[in-house]
Amino acid sequence: MRYILDLLILLTIFPCLKGGRSYVIESKSWDFRGHEIAYEVAHRCEDTSQVHFDNDDYIIPSKDPILLLNGFGVGSFHQHRLIPNLFNDDDKNDGVDQRKNVDRIIYGVDYLGQGKSWPRDCDDGRSENEKGLRYSAEIWVDQIISFLEEIVLGGPQEEQQSRPHKVHLVGNSVGGHLAVHIAHRRPDLIASISLLNPTPVWGLNLPGWSGHLPAPILPKVIGRYLFDQIRDLTTIEKYLQAAYARSEAFDEELMYQIRGCTLGNGGHAAFASILWSPPLKVSDDHVGNFQECLSRLHCDVLLIFGKDDPWCTPAFAKKMLQALEKEDDGQRSTVGGNPNKRVHRYVEVEHCGHCPNHEAPQAVGKVVMAWIGAKDRTKDHLTLLEPNGERFIEPWGEIIARERQESDITLNWIDWLATTFV
Repeated sequence: MRYILDLLILLTIFPCLKGGRSYVIESKSWDFRGHEIAYEVAHRCEDTSQVHFDNDDYIIPSKDPILLLNGFGVGSFHQHRLIPNLFNDDDKNDGVDQRKNVDRIIYGVDYLGQGKSWPRDCDDGRSENEKGLRYSAEIWVDQIISFLEEIVLGGPQEEQQSRPHKVHLVGNSVGGHLAVHIAHRRPDLIASISLLNPTPVWGLNLPGWSGHLPAPILPKVIGRYLFDQIRDLTTIEKYLQAAYARSEAFDEELMYQIRGCTLGNGGHAAFASILWSPPLKVSDDHVGNFQECLSRLHCDVLLIFGKDDPWCTPAFAKKMLQALEKEDDGQRSTVGGNPNKRVHRYVEVEHCGHCPNHEAPQAVGKVVMAWIGAKDRTKDHLTLLEPNGERFIEPWGEIIARERQESDITLNWIDWLATTFV
């Protein structure tokens, strides 16, 4: 049996070695409340001899793992440009742990009702597995926390002492929104969070229905019509043209991948449920808002904003930075095991829109890995970028990344209105 397992590992690794890649991405699945959840695990090809797989296929790394959280309407495939840049251990920054990054494990997961994660035997909200289900941010937070406990940081009891106890979250768009609430609810699981153009709002909470399937006739008809509109390839292309600073940064493959996420029998019902679902609560008896949740975090927070995002503009970064300044005495990070004032930093990326993980993967990879690997994340000890910024050349053009302060971000009247009411 051992020889069979070794052969399977070699067969998995061979394609990436043949293609000159130094890492492999493995597709896996996991059961969450009876629903099949798709996730991916990435690790170095050359380091598999130093990565421990236990009998239940859990990976036992020595470094805190990374979990990448996607935006809406995509799967973990949207992280594939970023992943190789998270294995770069050539940074000589004095603030970064210089030990070779031999067994950093990176995870990506599709939210229930997104990507390849769906209830079994979907039937437009009518199947037994769908009845009573609500595709809300609340269930996504629960799903991710369970995923952290059972897969990323879990495993057999006898392995618990050798496994990392915390994870670094890197979330784009709604993934950033979820990351903040997860870090607030379960600070014991989170080492740091990196937020890439996080959306400050989620959950319309439309009247007339709770969002629990099956849907009443009116929400069902509205959800079906809107879902068919947004999954049309022409609409997908127009959305991507708005989301990306350069249309050359996305291609037909991405369009068809996004379209592919919508082709099952559960998409119409899921979309209607998402529209009618409520926002996340800061506490059991208090809805609050995203900024309030940010202000309550105990971990270090890195903000990375594509400057040309038409929706989550740097004006929202300014508001988030102001919220992070409002910390109680209890808000402290524990970098290196020593209690310190919680650290937050802000990086702005020019020629980049709503999805820096996909449009500026080199810049994001460099900054995130410096951030994650640092013993002390304060500006005195960690240089994220050169003082005048750094240039990165992607196939679609030049990307410029600079660290900035809250006071550097100026607001026009449109920014002021937008941030005042969100």
